[in-house]
Amino acid sequence: MPNRLIEIVERLPASRIVLIGDLMLDRYLYGNAERLSPDAPVPILHYKYEDSRLGGAGRVAADLAALGADVQVVSIVGPDDTGRQVRDLLTGCGCKVDGLLEVPGRPSTSKVRLVGLAQHRHPQQMMRLDYEDAGAVDDATEQRVLDALARAIEGAAVVCLEDYDKGLLKGPLCQKVIQLARSKGVPVFVDPAAIADYSKYAGAAAITPNRTEAEKATGLPCDGAVPYEAVAERLLNDLGLEAAVLTLDKNGIFLATRPPGAPNTERTRLAWIKGRERKVYDVAGAGDMVLAMLAVARAAGADWKDAAILANTAAGLEVEKFGSVPIKPVEIIQELLSDVRDHLGKRREPDELLPELQLHRAAGKKIVFTNGCFDLIHLGHVKYFRFAKAQGDLLVVGVNTDAGIRRLKGSKRPIVNEDDRLSVLEELESIDYLVTFDEDIPLKLIESIRPDVLVKGADYTKEQVVGWDVVESYGGRVALAPLIDGKSTSKVIERILDAYGGSGK
Repeated sequence: MPNRLIEIVERLPASRIVLIGDLMLDRYLYGNAERLSPDAPVPILHYKYEDSRLGGAGRVAADLAALGADVQVVSIVGPDDTGRQVRDLLTGCGCKVDGLLEVPGRPSTSKVRLVGLAQHRHPQQMMRLDYEDAGAVDDATEQRVLDALARAIEGAAVVCLEDYDKGLLKGPLCQKVIQLARSKGVPVFVDPAAIADYSKYAGAAAITPNRTEAEKATGLPCDGAVPYEAVAERLLNDLGLEAAVLTLDKNGIFLATRPPGAPNTERTRLAWIKGRERKVYDVAGAGDMVLAMLAVARAAGADWKDAAILANTAAGLEVEKFGSVPIKPVEIIQELLSDVRDHLGKRREPDELLPELQLHRAAGKKIVFTNGCFDLIHLGHVKYFRFAKAQGDLLVVGVNTDAGIRRLKGSKRPIVNEDDRLSVLEELESIDYLVTFDEDIPLKLIESIRPDVLVKGADYTKEQVVGWDVVESYGGRVALAPLIDGKSTSKVIERILDAYGGSGK
């Protein structure tokens, strides 16, 4: 499965995706928080710098743009500096803003976060100040929005509707947006507001509430596999959806799908998608990332399950970052490659290894290569691999086959057979990939892998290292690992023979 998902991400088309929703500006004011006020138990923030980012629907726009979509934004801002910043940020990340309308007398929405740093590190949000008018837009503005949407939707693959209940999608406008999209044959994916009545989303293709939002909208508990199914079924039936995508924080995504136009009696397809455990730093923006990845993946032809798996992966990467940070395809591919290693292990045939290394290189990873027999693993080997891994990002280890070792060292070697040697090496954290070679020297392997760094022990000179000239010819380098006295396979074998009264090599 990971390989199929990687292929989807590699081939994401620049699909036109229309985004309509509540735009915001997220401002972060950073300062050192190292003492309390003498007048009251209030932390004092010593201002250092600030950062402005797209918020609300703007986060979805930035996520879509980072994933390579042709993003058409339809929304409103006020005639103020915040609105101008939002427009500039959208344009800066590659979004088209012909449908971004200025509304006189209405302020742009912004959220100002005060972020304290303890001992100049570990940022922690201390307070948030909101500027907004959450009232419904007037009839004239509503019509301007629909006209802008009608222009933007031509040629679109998906309409993303991002509702933060800040006024744009209140009243009848939300249903008019969905009906217009349906009349053009364009599916609508909704990230809903935290409201009790979801009827305005009826007719959308998919909806992506989080656990709390789903409970509020359905009145049902959302706290386990059976309740998840009941909540998802309720959403599918009440809103006429193709897919209900419940986002469940550390519990992943629960997906329920039904063919478009199918009756409620049609059997629902269910999938509970769980990702790896994350070091959660900030959950802001995770739901936005889910919506964006779902839309782009579906536009690329992915089925609902694959799209949901990719959405869960992208959201997992996003929560490991502070603030809302768009995730790029290359980051998702790197995560999927890690899943491949978890699934398939570290062993590869050369024709399997090279495409994976190409993907790593595209992400800017530096490849390190070393080789050897690695017959009896000892401390010298462990430190050698640590040294090698420290020279780059990924360590590929070439291992002599049993037949190759017999040619090099005689009929009594190897002591440990090939499969067992590889199994032991696979357990070492420093090693990312293992590949065997049968030739006496790994020159062909080095030429095909083209490592950035070639590592051998310091008992060699650079000119004695096989492939040194090849590696240096394209700008790579050779690194010689320091030797550890008395730590070698030959020494280990000698001590074993001495201990048991044997002799010989």
